[in-house]
Amino acid sequence: MKKTLLFSLIFFSVLSFAFSKELPRGYMNVQLGMDCEQTKSELKRNSAFGYKGERDVSLTPDQNTVIIQTDTYKKLGSDFLTQCYFQFHDDILYSITINVNTEKMDYYSVFTTLTEKYGEPDFLNPQQTKWQDEKTTLILEKPLTLKYLDNEIFQSLQDSKIDLSPTELTREMFLDEL
Repeated sequence: MKKTLLFSLIFFSVLSFAFSKELPRGYMNVQLGMDCEQTKSELKRNSAFGYKGERDVSLTPDQNTVIIQTDTYKKLGSDFLTQCYFQFHDDILYSITINVNTEKMDYYSVFTTLTEKYGEPDFLNPQQTKWQDEKTTLILEKPLTLKYLDNEIFQSLQDSKIDLSPTELTREMFLDEL
């Protein structure tokens, strides 16, 4: 009896591992974890993103964050993409945001495709759907935006946010008492 139970547990563990699918780390040839120069190079090689060069790159005030914004809607890139944002922290790509052209694609088609590929979402509400694995979070937002996040870097940035102001702190305390 114990051997049968143990065998069943091992069998179903292996089976579920075999059918679990790792989330993509990016879109097309641009992947989370790339450095800024690699990303620029890949954006240049793929016209779908509409990357025009250095004028699409900006540095935020904290000097550790670079953002590349591309505009593909002006027939410079794909008919399916409108704008794309690539965010870096300490020269590592940790966030990819892709706005999809709602005149060419619909939310339900993307949702259905992602569900077929990666299984049921981990989070679902009327505004967004989220799939997560150990390394990556994939978010589909309405009207039609895809986000790829590196979990480790994103969480470290969330943890390092500035402390709450006294007003925000008392607000939080009030809400905790409800």
